[in-house]
Amino acid sequence: MASMAPSPVSFIGNSASKPTALDVLRSDGVFGVPLKALGRAQLAAKRRGFTVSAKLRKVKKHEYPWPEDPDPNVKGGILSHLSPFKPLKEKPKPVTLDFEKPLMDLQKKIIDVQKMANETGLDFSDQIISLENKYQQALKDLYTHLTPIQRVNIARHPNRPTFLDHIFNITDKFVELHGDRAGYDDPAVVTGLGTINGRSYMFMGHQKGRNTKENIQRNFGMPTPHGYRKALRMMYYADHHGFPIVTFIDTPGAYADLKSEELGQGEAIAQNLRTMFGLKVPIVSIVLGEGGSGGALAIGCANKLLMLENAVFYVASPEACAAILWKTAKASPKAAEKLKITAKELMKLEIADGVIPEPLGGAHADPYWTSQQLKTAIVESMEELVKMDTETLLKHRAQKFRKIGGFQEGIPIDPKRKVNMKKKEEPIVQINKTSESELRDEVEKLKLRILEASISPSETPETGLKEMVEKLTREIDYEYDEAAKALGMEDKILMVREEIAKARNVQDQLAHPALKEKIELLKDEFDKKLPSAPNYSRLKYKLDMLKELSKALNPSKNSTDKDELRLEINKKFREIVDRPDVKQKIEMLKAEISEAGLSGIGSNQELKEKVLHLKEELDSEFKAVLGSMGLLVNPRAVPQAKAKVEAFNEEVNMIIDDFVNSSGLKDRIELLKTEVAKAGNSQDPDSKSKIETLEAELRQAIMGAISSPELKEKHEKMVSEVAETTDSSVGSGASLGEEDNQSKNDELQVKVNLESNRSFV
Repeated sequence: MASMAPSPVSFIGNSASKPTALDVLRSDGVFGVPLKALGRAQLAAKRRGFTVSAKLRKVKKHEYPWPEDPDPNVKGGILSHLSPFKPLKEKPKPVTLDFEKPLMDLQKKIIDVQKMANETGLDFSDQIISLENKYQQALKDLYTHLTPIQRVNIARHPNRPTFLDHIFNITDKFVELHGDRAGYDDPAVVTGLGTINGRSYMFMGHQKGRNTKENIQRNFGMPTPHGYRKALRMMYYADHHGFPIVTFIDTPGAYADLKSEELGQGEAIAQNLRTMFGLKVPIVSIVLGEGGSGGALAIGCANKLLMLENAVFYVASPEACAAILWKTAKASPKAAEKLKITAKELMKLEIADGVIPEPLGGAHADPYWTSQQLKTAIVESMEELVKMDTETLLKHRAQKFRKIGGFQEGIPIDPKRKVNMKKKEEPIVQINKTSESELRDEVEKLKLRILEASISPSETPETGLKEMVEKLTREIDYEYDEAAKALGMEDKILMVREEIAKARNVQDQLAHPALKEKIELLKDEFDKKLPSAPNYSRLKYKLDMLKELSKALNPSKNSTDKDELRLEINKKFREIVDRPDVKQKIEMLKAEISEAGLSGIGSNQELKEKVLHLKEELDSEFKAVLGSMGLLVNPRAVPQAKAKVEAFNEEVNMIIDDFVNSSGLKDRIELLKTEVAKAGNSQDPDSKSKIETLEAELRQAIMGAISSPELKEKHEKMVSEVAETTDSSVGSGASLGEEDNQSKNDELQVKVNLESNRSFV
């Protein structure tokens, strides 16, 4: 169309004389050209040296919803006409995830061998088959033991099939419906009607891009409020016409920019949540990739929530969770594990209702097969839901979400738990320190009660035995803590305890073998240092008592002859000692000894004779008691055994003296004496600790000296000789001989310990 040159128009005078816009509209147009012509034709106006021109844009006629005679041979099929979603011109580039690199190495080997076979003409079929089998096995092992963060990476795979990819594979016909009827059509949310096996459904879901260009167009699958309002409009439409709804979730979350917040992002999501619980048609939601936060839940309030095997569903991404809790996104693998976001874990928590399998390698390895699995799951779920009436369907949907978290109405809650949810700390049991002599007396009394109970079933000392075991256990724990403090290992033990508490899994087993090794090393270190602890002697004594009492917790029902004989002898001896005349003699002798003092005993010959006379008198009575029980005592055996024990003790003393003189322990002994003299009666904690440490070092050094193999061999030989000698002291009842041997051994051990202590203190 040729341009028209208008005639010049002059504007003279004030503004009142100028033509107004109303005058122009009432006239024949601008410069005499009608306004309609301006909208259709090219307009060019030359005024004062410049030209304004306008052209009409040619628009291709839109064939909606599909052409009358579609070409069945068109690339992508007939359904490619129904949406701007068209097949890609180029195949997507393969993307290898970090954990898949070992598979790629095997695949490269297979390609290299095939290439070599083609170039050389040789037969490498066996090698190729072996490598392919190895590849398939490695692929199976890898994808059957994926970690949560690896599943997150698969769900975000760039080549993972999108919502429209699956829709065109599972539907017979599909028509996309656009717009929220408020002036906007969000490309991140796609809605439309489709049919599967002759039944019509309303489909809606998040749509990601298959390449960078599409991702920018689709806003990376993150909807704005317009997208959720479009989905809401389609929900009302489906509810009105009775179409079951199928939603597909695949979004990192709702788009959280400033504009979306201004347009009411939160309100749009909340409106969808409220509306979906009141829809009277069945709803099935399927998580295709990642379902993030409220952006996923806005179309996920369904009767059934299904998930692909490698899909994830979370309230916050692992990276965001790690940044909040651990201040670094590098802790995302740990966050993914703790969040329980995978399909199998959500099935256990009853959040997801089913897991749809994927091929090995992920859904992108075989998209069509994955789509058919989706189709089967949709048909099966819908067949179950369409049988429900409206009331049952609504109740089913509400109950699904009400049971999440284990909450249930109508069950009374303990007021204490309701008021204070903090875990109560266990009360600290105060340990009353008991001296070794008091403990020894209590244990001896308890042993006697156990022996009496073994003969008379009416007596049951189990209660007292358990109390004593508990008391000893508490004191041993206290002694261990004191030893750890003295050895400087308290911090190490606390650190290992914290690691054990963190590393335990659901089955209450240690998860890391490295932690077990650390525990063993710490235990070995503690055991090596324990003999040098100041309280080692007290700890060992209490451990021995606990071991002995623990064995007595489950005594045999049938008492042995040995126990009966020992109990009978103890009773007879106690009767003699508790007799009034014997008690009176012992008390009088004690009074005379106390008056004479320790220094006067050696010089008072008369007092010595009284002591010997009382000893002979008691010995004769003890022999008479044993004779009445049918037991004969050989008077020659006891002095012989005593002589052997004394000879052995002298040898031990000589070894200790030699060791003290040769090893330089005299200096330590002198230092100990000096410290004891400085401390006096009122010892402060520092000096007391120093004295105990020196005593422990000396004790350990001397015990090491007398633990030589040669001395042990002599000790065993002496024990056997004493046993042979004392066997003849028992006329009848062999068990007494065994007990006598044991008592002599105990006496010998005590004697050795006493002599050892005497030598260096």
